[in-house]
Order: sequence, then structure tokens, then C-alpha cells
Amino acid sequence: MKFLIINIIFFLSLSASTLTLSMSSSPSRLNPILANDSASSEIANWLFDGLLKYDKDGNVTTSIASYYKFETPTKLIIGLKDNVLWHDGVKLSAKDVVFTYEQIISPTVFNSIKSNFNEVKSVKALDDLTVEIEYKKPYFKALEIWMVGLLPYHILKDEQNLMTSSFNKNPIGTGSYKLKEFKTASDIELIANDYFFEGRPKIDRILYKFLPDTNTSFLYLKQNKLDIGSLTAMQVSRQIDDEFKNSFDILTKASNGFSYLGFNLKNPKFSDIKVREALSLAINRQELIDILFFGYAKVCNGPFMPDTFAYNDEVKPVVQDLKKAKALLKEAGYDEKNPLTFELVTNTGNDIRVNTALILQYQLAKVGVNMKIKVMEWQAFLNTVVHPRKFETVLLGWSLALMPDAYPLWHSSSSKLGGFNLVDYKNERVDELIEKGITTVNKDELSKIYKEIFKIISNDLPYLFLYIPDSITVVNKKIKNIEPSIIGIMHNQKDWQIEE
Repeated sequence: MKFLIINIIFFLSLSASTLTLSMSSSPSRLNPILANDSASSEIANWLFDGLLKYDKDGNVTTSIASYYKFETPTKLIIGLKDNVLWHDGVKLSAKDVVFTYEQIISPTVFNSIKSNFNEVKSVKALDDLTVEIEYKKPYFKALEIWMVGLLPYHILKDEQNLMTSSFNKNPIGTGSYKLKEFKTASDIELIANDYFFEGRPKIDRILYKFLPDTNTSFLYLKQNKLDIGSLTAMQVSRQIDDEFKNSFDILTKASNGFSYLGFNLKNPKFSDIKVREALSLAINRQELIDILFFGYAKVCNGPFMPDTFAYNDEVKPVVQDLKKAKALLKEAGYDEKNPLTFELVTNTGNDIRVNTALILQYQLAKVGVNMKIKVMEWQAFLNTVVHPRKFETVLLGWSLALMPDAYPLWHSSSSKLGGFNLVDYKNERVDELIEKGITTVNKDELSKIYKEIFKIISNDLPYLFLYIPDSITVVNKKIKNIEPSIIGIMHNQKDWQIEE
């Protein structure tokens, strides 16, 4: 009998399906409101759920919530599904929602999402399965902020210090997978949650291999030791063979971020828009993409991403025009005898960024502009150049949320030290539109507002918007039911199956 049981266990372990992924850094805290680094966030997303989420088209839909409705522009009612269990079997209730909110806004809890909840006036449990949320005023991110994973009241109610809690290493969530074990700087194994409220995932376990070196991750992919991974444009264009392509599907989509050359608009050289227009016309963005990304990128022509409600497709990409660029520079007082000279600063550890600077230098020289390049170590770059605003121009990039918020980058009040309006951009109309957008709940109206913001900023040229790199994901062909979408491929992971 004992021999039979051992054989059954052995057979089950062999037949259990495993999705093998990689992570380049170790998570710090597996807590959805404290998961500030990418590794912590990625693992926490398997373990925890929010009230709401994005569907595959990027629209807000329910997750733990069964419904939501605005009773007034400032009062949101959210009902909860009655079949949501924590991983320890305890039923989730409205108490957990209120508790999560209280932890997010607590002065003793330090997290990066606190400011999202500044417009929340109160969160109350009306009964076990109904929550009432009141806002100080109508708020355009009223729904999106409730995509944050919820915390279990019954486990953490007596916790003295959430920042150092053992829960952060031994989390209990409601997600489709549970954590088997977590040790710093080692592999992480997740196992399917049999009682997941949306149905048990078809893949039994997820194994994250801890591979700090990205070259090792690439080697593991080529050896079929990983099921999903990211490739660079160089790797997909030059470093994979037919055997690799026979084993993996290659999925590309525009990333949610862009790179830019930012002007210090306080500098007299760049306060003249003719100079900024001339530099914009002097560069060839498509050439940058062809050289740096082998075509795996798109030209960026404004502050928000294509295929989002904020993108204005009436704004066309700038086409290189050297003759017009020279004429504008001459109007601004620059010519062969008095060439425009300035310094561009960027960081080490990013070959694409350094090579971008070199190509820009070459392109601008064609119109008589002398751009000098300074490359610095990242922390020194941030602390001595970016934060104190001691630069003429910088080469940087931004990653954007699916619901963009123009305030941090483009509102004039964000130009103060510590803010993210690094270039000191100020436009009264843009300020008005941003402030109007904050209180606009209707997405159609918000779209109109953001498209106008897009057009004004694109015309003002506080940045030279450069390119949007593609996100290149490779997926083992034995994984079935993959549905690529604007939010990536993981949105329907519970329906994936592995065919051996």
C-alpha cells in the first residue's frame, strides 16, 4: 500500500504542469502596497487581487468587485463577490478593503501609491460585501486606484509595523497562485490556488528562476529552460536561429514608455522655441530606430502612448528637414560663425541611451550644431545633474501607466525641486486642462482634455520626443491559449495550458 501511495505521488509530480519564468533581482517585500521594485510587484501580482482590473482592451472591469456604481460624482459604491477566499480559507469582506486603505494612507507606512489616494475622503463598509468610497471632489482615477491588491484584516489587524512584518515574506492573498516558499536571492515557486474565485488555473505551478545576469536568461531561453522571456532588439534580430523560432512565438508590442531629449527651459538658449524647432527638424528619428532597434520601435511624437485615450493621432511625427532647421537657427542668431553649442548629459549602464546621444550628435552636426556629450554613473547623474536641474539638456526616458497622469510631468507646480517636471515647462492652458482633467470622471471628456494637452505639449517642444521601444516577448509554443493585448499576455493566464 505504501509503495502504491509513493508511486501515485511520484506520478502526480511528473504530470503537474510547470510554467518556468525568470527574475533578475530578488523581491524585497511581497506586499501589494509595498511592492515598489519590479520583482516584488511581479510576484505580488500573482498572489493578490484588487477590487478592479484592466481587461485585455485596457478598460476598467471588475476583479474582486461584483459591481461598481457612482451614486454621485463623488460617491462610489462597490459590491464584493461572495466567493473570494484568502489563501488560508477565510472569506474576504469589506473589512479588508477598509483596512487596506487605512494601511496605504498610514503615516507609518511608506509606499509609492499614497498620493493616488489624496482625493479620497472616506472608505466605509456598509455591510460585509459593500463598500462606500467618498471623494473630496470628482476624481479621474477614482476607479484605477482600486486595482491595488487587498490586504487581509484578520492576519494583519494587530501588526505593529507593516514595513518589517513577516507577512512581507510569507504573504497570504486571494490570487490565482499561492507562495510555496520565499528565500532571498533564490528561485521562487508558486502553486495554483484550488479555490481561486475566477476558477483554478490550468497550470499547476509557476517557477521563477533567479538569474541576475540577463545574458544567462537569454542562454536559458535558447536551451529551452525558460517558457517566457524578454529579448532585446539585437537578440531577436541577430542572435537567434531557426531552431529558436521553431520553439518560441515572438510577440511584439509598443512598450508603455518613451525616451526623450529634455531642454532646460530656464536656459536662454532653449527659451527660444525657434531653437527647439530647429533641433527637432534636424534629427532623424526613424534613423535612430533603424540603427538602435533594427526597426523594433516607433517614432514618439508626444507625451502619451499610442492606442490610449490620451493619444492625439492628428499630431503627426516630425520629418527631418535640414534646410528649414538651418533657417530657424539663423533666425535665432546661430550660424557658421556663431554655432549653437550645448551639452547633453546621460547615464552609464545603458548602451542604447549612450548610442542615442552619439547618433544625435552626428545628426545635429549636419546643421552646424555642436552637441557635447557627458556620460555619468546613474546615482551621480541623478544627484548632481537631474535633481538639482544643473544641465543644459538631458537624455532620459519615462514609463507611463495605462491611465496617464499629466500632473507630475507637465503641471507648472511640478517644476519645483523634487518634482518630475525636470525641464521647467510652464503653460497656463496646460495647467488649466490638467486641473480640469483631475475632476473629470467621464472618459470621453477626459480623452478630449488629454488630446488637447498632447497637442499643446507636442507644439511647445519642451522635449525632443524620440522613440517608443517595442516590448519583445517570446513564449514557448507548447503554451496554448495565449491572447496578446494592450496590457500584455498575462491577463488570461489562468486559461493557459501546456501541451507536452
